[in-house]
Amino acid sequence: MDPPRPRGRPRGFDRDAALDRALPVFRRQGYEGASIADLTAAMGITTPSLYGAFGSKERLYREVLDRYRADPQRAAPWAMAAPTAREAVRLILEGSARDFSDPAHPPGCMISTAVLTCAPENRPAAAALTSMRGNTVARLRTRFTRALEEGELPPGTDPDELARFYGAIIQGLSVQALDGAGYDALMKIVRRAMAAWPG
Repeated sequence: MDPPRPRGRPRGFDRDAALDRALPVFRRQGYEGASIADLTAAMGITTPSLYGAFGSKERLYREVLDRYRADPQRAAPWAMAAPTAREAVRLILEGSARDFSDPAHPPGCMISTAVLTCAPENRPAAAALTSMRGNTVARLRTRFTRALEEGELPPGTDPDELARFYGAIIQGLSVQALDGAGYDALMKIVRRAMAAWPG
């Protein structure tokens, strides 16, 4: 008789490596489009191992998103420390244009344009991404409020309006990249968006 197949997490399971291999699958195919078969093939594990390690596809996705957001190569996490709000926005937009069009990985952004619409059973994943996008706008709003108080922005500037404008530019860059726009084309959008800076 054949020995029973092992269940759960395989010996020597490397969680970080598994997340790194799942990331491009989700980035290329989206949450709904990435099947368990796609994910296990990329991660080199069995379906029971995936559920044993992560509990569900949604929890795997959330861990992948956390890993994506923590990548030091992405501009957004550190750009807010720039000395001016204008410089912070420039770094974020230029970094987004570079990242979204990089041929080393699937185009676009895993957060900006991910799971905008979905089947009812996938709404928890969509809600998590809505919250992440909202947090980006909130961080921009906070930075712009400070810039207004410090006199960098003209009196009467609406920090919320400005934050939503540049948040929309980030999302638009992702859509354009998904539709095939390269770095040069995205940078034209960035330059136009920076020309709209108040004052």
